[in-house]
Amino acid sequence: MKLKSLAMAAGVAAIAAGALSGPAQAAEAKEQFFPLLVYRTGPYAPNGTPWANGKQDYLKMINARDGGVNGVKLTFEECETGYATDKGVECYERLKGKGATLFDPQATGITFALTDKVIKDKIPLITLGYGLAASQDGGVFKWNFPLMGSYWTAADMLIQHIGKKEGGLDKLKGKKIALVYHDSPFGKEPMPLLDERQKTHGFELIKIPVTAPGVEQKSAWLQVRQQRPDYVLLWGWGVMNSTALKEAQATGYPREKMYGVWWAGAEPDVKDVGEGAKGYNALALNTSGQSPKVIQDILKHVHDKGQGTGPKDEVGSVLYTRGVIIQMLGVEAVRRAQERFGKGKVMTAEQVRWGLENLALDQKKLDALGLAGVMRPLSTSCLDHMGSSWARVHTWDGAKWNFSSDWLQADEQILKPMVKAAADKYSAERKVERRTPADCQS
Repeated sequence: MKLKSLAMAAGVAAIAAGALSGPAQAAEAKEQFFPLLVYRTGPYAPNGTPWANGKQDYLKMINARDGGVNGVKLTFEECETGYATDKGVECYERLKGKGATLFDPQATGITFALTDKVIKDKIPLITLGYGLAASQDGGVFKWNFPLMGSYWTAADMLIQHIGKKEGGLDKLKGKKIALVYHDSPFGKEPMPLLDERQKTHGFELIKIPVTAPGVEQKSAWLQVRQQRPDYVLLWGWGVMNSTALKEAQATGYPREKMYGVWWAGAEPDVKDVGEGAKGYNALALNTSGQSPKVIQDILKHVHDKGQGTGPKDEVGSVLYTRGVIIQMLGVEAVRRAQERFGKGKVMTAEQVRWGLENLALDQKKLDALGLAGVMRPLSTSCLDHMGSSWARVHTWDGAKWNFSSDWLQADEQILKPMVKAAADKYSAERKVERRTPADCQS
């Protein structure tokens, strides 16, 4: 009889443990779970790794310094995608059931594959500086957040910057601008904006694809040599960027006439090319270096305690800092959601989405977060899921990056009609209705 009682007690305990699995268990333990899609292997690893390390170290720092968010501990689990869309979808499917309330797909192809899924699953996507440009329109894309910029805003800023160098946008008439692009959704995304600017300003746009991952570019740079464009826009990622710079050097194309997107302007892109990349320009969404307070806090609370995810000298690099910013925005979305739905509580995916839609990071707030000078203020709304579209150009001097422009901003007069038209098209094709004013308040 005693044995039977013990067995029954064990069964009750097992049922109780089962009842606390998943989100309920997370709520009981007061843990906010962050799934981390990464690619630490393959041809994109040199760029993907510091990005991933910055995200993970920021979570560790918030736990160590602050005890989490109002007492809620931050937990995470990485899943390796290798930058492959099918593996990214597999990671999403595996991690979404573990209490995931937010995903950073870390790839435009994966974002495209998940955009329809998250409507049903009701889990937000942060696609900072990448993804689907039309998803700036929160009236249609309720779950996508292309925070701080899209490939349309990037392309627009580069054309503005080049126009200014030429003495005005009207001086672009008759010029040749080549787009050397990663032959994927990522590389093709800026084309609608560039096509629009081409029509307006009369320059010739030459589109030159590079087959992924981009280790072989001889034919692309043969076209550059034959066409002799006045400028080259480099829409590359990973090994493609350093390979392009080496090919430009071999071809004799001036690096000072090359302008990369913000994913083609980090240390891994130029360090192996060194002097050969001197004069190369790229957009920058954020600063780099170890002086910002947020970076100092990571060094103090994480790396100095032997808890760092990667090498200490990588902390504060361009992509590491971008990873920190991405994770900060996710954490601040949780904090903002707690202000409405209950401080000290674990937030659901829908509550985190509301937090992302109501971010209000003014300069005072950024300073308090240790991000003074690192990025521009950002505030989102129901209809604006981007929040800001500022970037600067930095130039490689052979040893380091130096800012070579003031802050640039995309022209909303061009962007807004394009975003709305693309969002309306998506809405019609997918039968996704525009959100009502009541939905915006929920």
